[in-house]
Amino acid sequence: MRVFRKPLFFLFIFFQALVVFGSDSLSILPLKPEPQHSLACKKVTESVQAFHYRKFTLNDSMSAKIFDKYIKDLDYNKMYFTQADINEFQKYKYRLDDDLKSGDLDAAYIIYNRFRKHQEERADYALSIIDKSFDFTPDQTYKPERKDAPWASTPAEMDSIWYERIKYEALNLKIAGKDEEGNTETMEKRYINFKKQLAKMKSEDAFQIYMNAFAESVDPHTNYFSPRLADQFKIDMSQSLEGIGATLRTENDFTKVVEVVKGGPADKSKLVLPNDKIIAVGQGEAGEMEDVIGWRIDDVVSKIRGPKGTIVRLQIIAASDPNGAPKIISITREKVKLEEQSAKSEIKEIQSGSKKIKVGVITVPTFYLDYAAMQKGEPDYKSTNRDVRVLLKKLQDEKVEGVVMDLRNNGGGSLLEAIELSGLFIKDGPVVQVRQANGSVDVEQDGDPKLVYGGPMVVLVNKFSASASEIFAGAMQDYNRALVVGETTFGKGTVQNIFDLKRFLPMVNEPLGQFKLTTAKFYRVNGSSTQHKGVVPDISFPSPLSDKEYGESAEESALPWDEIQSARFVPFGDLSSVKPMVKKNHDKRMDSSSEYKYLLQDITEFEKRRADNTLTLNEEKLRKERADNEARDLERYNQRRVSQGLKPIAKGEEKPKDEKNPDFILDEGCEILCDLIPVQGKTTKVAATSK
Repeated sequence: MRVFRKPLFFLFIFFQALVVFGSDSLSILPLKPEPQHSLACKKVTESVQAFHYRKFTLNDSMSAKIFDKYIKDLDYNKMYFTQADINEFQKYKYRLDDDLKSGDLDAAYIIYNRFRKHQEERADYALSIIDKSFDFTPDQTYKPERKDAPWASTPAEMDSIWYERIKYEALNLKIAGKDEEGNTETMEKRYINFKKQLAKMKSEDAFQIYMNAFAESVDPHTNYFSPRLADQFKIDMSQSLEGIGATLRTENDFTKVVEVVKGGPADKSKLVLPNDKIIAVGQGEAGEMEDVIGWRIDDVVSKIRGPKGTIVRLQIIAASDPNGAPKIISITREKVKLEEQSAKSEIKEIQSGSKKIKVGVITVPTFYLDYAAMQKGEPDYKSTNRDVRVLLKKLQDEKVEGVVMDLRNNGGGSLLEAIELSGLFIKDGPVVQVRQANGSVDVEQDGDPKLVYGGPMVVLVNKFSASASEIFAGAMQDYNRALVVGETTFGKGTVQNIFDLKRFLPMVNEPLGQFKLTTAKFYRVNGSSTQHKGVVPDISFPSPLSDKEYGESAEESALPWDEIQSARFVPFGDLSSVKPMVKKNHDKRMDSSSEYKYLLQDITEFEKRRADNTLTLNEEKLRKERADNEARDLERYNQRRVSQGLKPIAKGEEKPKDEKNPDFILDEGCEILCDLIPVQGKTTKVAATSK
């Protein structure tokens, strides 16, 4: 069975295990591979070599890549290993290929146990200095991102790096308002818990990291699931999302928000965004905030999850202001219901010249299909294309003159639904091509000639529109059916299958886990792959998210973009003559748009921070930076309120909870649609008969 999943979901399943430390009384014993691990290693290695889409040779060159990936996965930020460790490990660099084939895990565990030893040493060093009085008056800085820095040459140099880290943590706590004694107590708990977390690590955790270093060196979507995570993956999605509705991963000892699930509590709160860092969790209205820096991801998730209707409080460092003061937010837990993720519509009235134009907006959070209900023959089973068909009929009844399909932050889902949804907007023809590992190409068709909607149309996408979203957007662009507007999409154009290792090793009594393997690749009907490059919009917006950090192109082992022969299809129309006019009108609006100006300012600020990579350790400067940021944000907020005819709020005054944030990109998408309407004509058609 073909598996088609959101790429961002697997970021949660395959976290980077930078786990941590515990109290001085704990004994951190070396881990050893278990007997079943050798068998699992050989079988995963054999299967990836035989069946992966990318044909590769597991040789010394590949061994070097696996070695580098393993070291990077363990110590991404170069906070534990020294140059002496790396030099010592070089003897393993060109033997991992042979080790994987034979199931020899000695080198992998030697490296991992050295990593754990250094983690314990760093925790002990942190505990030894946290009760010191730090001087925050010198004009010193701290570099939190060290992935491009050289390895520390000596333990003393590593002490210096950690001293700056601890000093910055102490400064953050001081500015948050705690006294010195309280700060010391908080940090002591943090690093004692580090060692407790480290002591919880098991052999299967080390094995999983090593096997993923191999698998993800082939491509980023080929992964190994330990038995524990394989069981977690089998949990029904509606249950696994109970809590706040967000997927998380560990990065540099922090728990990072990867994706906010549409319709979930976090999404509704508008207080949690991708790339925010969760540093503490509290239960209920007044429960003590529990520091979670350095925790295992599953332990953090267990704190955030809980019975629906209960409150969880999160202390967050916002991705938009990493040097800003951490904020505490409250979210009421609930299950993310299927209907919350269903497609929804609204009508907007746009002032265009002297007249108002009604346009319909359909938001598709994911490509969903209740497969079990469909197999049972239930007549009212839920699916994306069935729901959108109904919404289109309602919008037509309301006499809308055009439709915006909003696929922003839609990470994918059912391939069948991407094809069926495309079929609502074209008469018939191919939608996507799937190339198998053996070179054969399957052309997936919309075989129904009924046109459900044929009027003017815009498709909104962003960096987190992936997989099925890219198939739909690419098809609409290739058929000249719609203008694609927004950011270049994620670029995930591969197909995976999941295999249970028990299927291959039935004689083994111990649990073995699963592995996910890339077996095919997607291509648009014009022959261009969606892989790596994504879908480039007809009207593009600049993005604060760098291609080097986000999206498929940020992955070193990502399969490349390429082309195959175009499928035979008949374009819906010709928008080439329209695009220059639309682009000209768009540029004119952007010239006078305050929101566009804010976007450009934010991008400049992001790029500046990315290039600088330094945080001040001077208390006066840090307070001023945060005060300036708060003043800027308040000024922007009040400018928006005034433009809406509302009174500005004062500093420190709470913002109205039911107030909607402006959606500048959606508004401009509607304006672009209004530019299309008189050119394409009022050709909206809605079929009365469903497929």
